Amino acid sequence: MVALYITSLAKGVGKTTVCAGLGKHLLNNGKKVGFFKPFIADSKYSPSDGADSDAAFLKHVFALEESLDILCPSFNDESSLRSGIKEACVRVSQDKDVVIIEGISDHNQASRSIVEALDARVIFVEGYSRELLQAINNYKDFGERLIGVVLNKVPESRVEVIKSEIPTQLGKEGVTFLGVLPEDRTLYAITTGELAEYVQGEIVSFAEKSAELVENLMIGAMVVDPGPDYFGRKTNKAVLIRSGRPDMQLAALETSTRCLVLTGNTAPMPIVLNRAEEKNVPIILTGNDTNTVVTKIEDALGESRFNQENKIPRLAEVFEQSFDFQTVYQGLGLAG
Repeated sequence: MVALYITSLAKGVGKTTVCAGLGKHLLNNGKKVGFFKPFIADSKYSPSDGADSDAAFLKHVFALEESLDILCPSFNDESSLRSGIKEACVRVSQDKDVVIIEGISDHNQASRSIVEALDARVIFVEGYSRELLQAINNYKDFGERLIGVVLNKVPESRVEVIKSEIPTQLGKEGVTFLGVLPEDRTLYAITTGELAEYVQGEIVSFAEKSAELVENLMIGAMVVDPGPDYFGRKTNKAVLIRSGRPDMQLAALETSTRCLVLTGNTAPMPIVLNRAEEKNVPIILTGNDTNTVVTKIEDALGESRFNQENKIPRLAEVFEQSFDFQTVYQGLGLAG
């Protein structure tokens, strides 16, 4: 068994995404994959009730039998982590070829302790930043255990520039560049059900479609008849419209719409409900005002976590196009 520690210097840069993408690739190549995500109890990021949504998601994706308290062990402090991390890893590593460990971003010394105790190999995940190379010494601290660095959430307009510049710059410092993962709306979309929770709304039709992914937001234009041309500018979207504008609601339903979000707390008219039923589009009704709902949806889209199984096919495509699996397999001592 080899341990692979996937870490970052900041929260929210995509460690879970990389764990899922690499883990699925290993599984598809016949490797037996384990996973765990240790926490330190005094960290502000420690999970509530001893569980973690990322661990629960990857438990499902990797079809793991271990309970969440085993996959997501909590330690009182860094000292207890150092003394207990080997035992925690043993509990998830039986009959596994690779155990993927999602790292502790807010405790750099703890990361080094885990890596040393488990003789783990390391991948750093970074979000897009023009200051990427300023972190070079943090990577080099892991010495020969470092497999490389992957850059996530790179704007499409910067992908080619990054590919041409960063590998050479990192290479001069003895650090391997594993790939550029571009920004992808599908990977950071939210579900209709999650959106309803964010806007404190109720799904009044087609609640069974609550797992559909929402990638974009459009707001009903303040004109008499915006028509399908206006709403046709974006696909896979949530459309935010005042509940008293059935004309705009019907126009939106003629385009690629994942859900209608109606503000004003007035029930949709039967003609709108009927058309939504024909199109299989959920309707969310909220009592919040339009400005509040816009802010909540934008925040939701910006903070989305990678925790929906229906994103996995797209994730596999992105990784196949962008990730250096061969170098990782070599670093782990595995045949590709």
